[in-house]
Amino acid sequence: MVGIILLVLFYVLSPVLILYLDHRFSFVNKIGAVVVAYVLGFVVGNLGIMPEGSHEVQEVITMITIPLAIPLLLFSSNIRQWLKLAGSTALSLLFGLLSVLVMVFVGFFLLYTPTFPELWKIGGMLIGVYTGGTPNLAALKIMLDIDPDIYLLTHTYDMLISGIYFLFLITIGQRFFNLFLHPFKSGKSNQDAESDFNGMNAYLGIWSKRKSVPLLKALFISVLIFAIAGGISLLVPENSQMVVVILIITTLGIGASLLPQINKTDKTFELGMYLILIFSLDVASMVDVKELVTSTPVILGYLSLVIFGSLFLQTILSKIFKIDTDTLMVTSTALICSPPFVPVVAGALKNREIVVSGLTVGIVGYAVGNYLGFLVAQVLSTF
Repeated sequence: MVGIILLVLFYVLSPVLILYLDHRFSFVNKIGAVVVAYVLGFVVGNLGIMPEGSHEVQEVITMITIPLAIPLLLFSSNIRQWLKLAGSTALSLLFGLLSVLVMVFVGFFLLYTPTFPELWKIGGMLIGVYTGGTPNLAALKIMLDIDPDIYLLTHTYDMLISGIYFLFLITIGQRFFNLFLHPFKSGKSNQDAESDFNGMNAYLGIWSKRKSVPLLKALFISVLIFAIAGGISLLVPENSQMVVVILIITTLGIGASLLPQINKTDKTFELGMYLILIFSLDVASMVDVKELVTSTPVILGYLSLVIFGSLFLQTILSKIFKIDTDTLMVTSTALICSPPFVPVVAGALKNREIVVSGLTVGIVGYAVGNYLGFLVAQVLSTF
């Protein structure tokens, strides 16, 4: 019990230290608080010191932090500003879906072998997880009657390769893509955008009485939104609940942002980002390198090809149709990593304006993932 309490305290309080280091040391600030959280979580998770029952705690923290963070991140949104981005976001979504589809087919024909006749099922699962997320992966396991060992191996490899992909995005991704694409054009000055994510500076005074009371009210509204979404999701089939929860949370969060008294509440975005840091520590600590199995390299190769191949193809299309770097990255994140990672990337990019766009892309991906994955699997099974 003591170990579990210490683990919870580690997740909840470590972001304070991370933000202090981000404020105190310039090199930490350049790396970014999110990256530091991921590295710290990964190291602690693989030291062999996790207490018994830690997995259940990690799952609960994941289930709580993201649904609470999304409304807080959206409360200060400027919806009119987002509508100006809608055209490029929709186009980027189309390119992202097309890129994943193409690479799943390419990978199938390159890697298919009679010794692995059910590769078509893997292709269907990859469509689901890389247009939607883990709920789609689990749903397609049932729909396609996939062997549990193959499913677990696919999921483990997905965590590894997606983690490498995600680390690339939040570290050097923006600088890399800016070599080929034009930067995101913001209505804010660079200095303002930087200050939104500038470590402890953004959090100074957050618990002063003048700011803490309205902020606690905003947190209560976020809890209420989470409760409403969770309650309504119980009315739909289990494999659709995640779609319903995120859709309702996002919709109510956007709706609340239209109310001036909520939209003007100071530091709601920062509180949401604090929850994202907790989420980052938690998710990274769940990755266990020891569980990786190398007996089926074809699955590892298929995953790697789809993730990085689709990113390559989407980049080419974005270059042709003049889509900016941040829109490409947030769209790819929403599809490959799922919506909960969108605010994390937005934080790494120091661009809060793309949060709503990314979440919208992710919701569409969740909605179409099961249908598209099952359809593609049936097509692949005919070859």
